[in-house]
Amino acid sequence: MPPPGSQPSTPPNPPHHPHDESGVEWLRGEGAETDVVLSSRVRLARNLTSFPFANRASSEQRQEILDISRSAVRVAGIADRTLWLNIHETSPADRALLVERHIISKQLQRGRAATVGEDPRGVCVSLPVERVSIMVNEEDHLRLQVVRSGLALDEAWRQADGIDDALESAVDYAYSPRLGYLTACATNVGTGLRMSAMLHLPALKITGDIEKVKKAAGDMCLAVRGFYGEGSEAVGDLYQISNQTTLGKTEAMILADLHERIIPQVIEYERLARKTLLTKRSLALHDQVYRSLGLLTSARLIAAEEAMQHLSLVRLGICTGLVKHLSSKTVAGLMLLVQPAHLQRTVGRELDQDARREARATLLRERLSR
Repeated sequence: MPPPGSQPSTPPNPPHHPHDESGVEWLRGEGAETDVVLSSRVRLARNLTSFPFANRASSEQRQEILDISRSAVRVAGIADRTLWLNIHETSPADRALLVERHIISKQLQRGRAATVGEDPRGVCVSLPVERVSIMVNEEDHLRLQVVRSGLALDEAWRQADGIDDALESAVDYAYSPRLGYLTACATNVGTGLRMSAMLHLPALKITGDIEKVKKAAGDMCLAVRGFYGEGSEAVGDLYQISNQTTLGKTEAMILADLHERIIPQVIEYERLARKTLLTKRSLALHDQVYRSLGLLTSARLIAAEEAMQHLSLVRLGICTGLVKHLSSKTVAGLMLLVQPAHLQRTVGRELDQDARREARATLLRERLSR
């Protein structure tokens, strides 16, 4: 990694070519409960002392925060291989690619709306597997994220905690003995910890019980978000369930609530809904699954959201044993490749919306007919 403050004249491309999904942790399909849980994520929000929060810092201060953080990440040694990207120097297409891979957030992609020009911000990502990423100058100075395939919040937490300790030995965090870690958003004050699982819940959607899950989650002060987290929709029946507050709870309490009680309960609800569909609505389920498979293998034009919904039903068919010639990992990979930035990188050129619909349909036909 180059020394702090050095700026490459041509920012490198994101870490993997989109034809190779092996580096995307949430696509691996390994670990516990992968029929329902695609991935587990632990995210820590941290800020440096002596600087305003990122949204109040000047461009000069944000550059200083970026340089200090880059140096700290080097010292912390988060992985044997890492890639640092100055997001403000990357192209819009590469930023979109990083969002689709869940390496950066949409907020880091956009930057500050009030800033004239590009404001300093960056990300460090572990290689070859994109399991760890550290965003700099998002809502907080540092956003440390660890992702693991399947239900593995405990493993993700242990790794995140170790990296956090290493970073804290290199920089001074903003911390209050009374309140805990200080963050830009009041809901993150305390531990600064968010734990979440990305769940595939098509059966609950079909049976109409997904709204009950959302209501129950809200009653327990949990957040239910879509494919790209806060402010996004649940395309492809993919939902992220996470803790909503951190103040007054220890990391162990948050982990126990989600990993041992709440997420397993949602998994059980989804499996019961799948069993109900198989036993009481078998013909209708067969019809939905194979209509989706038929459309994906024959369509000439298809939008991303429509593709995601049909891929979701095919994955349901795979997990319930109705579709035997495909793997859920193949379908998860296609859920990534049908996204606009990955699709355009795959075909090697920028496409307008109509051309993307055609290219997406071609990609799906080719991949699903192998």
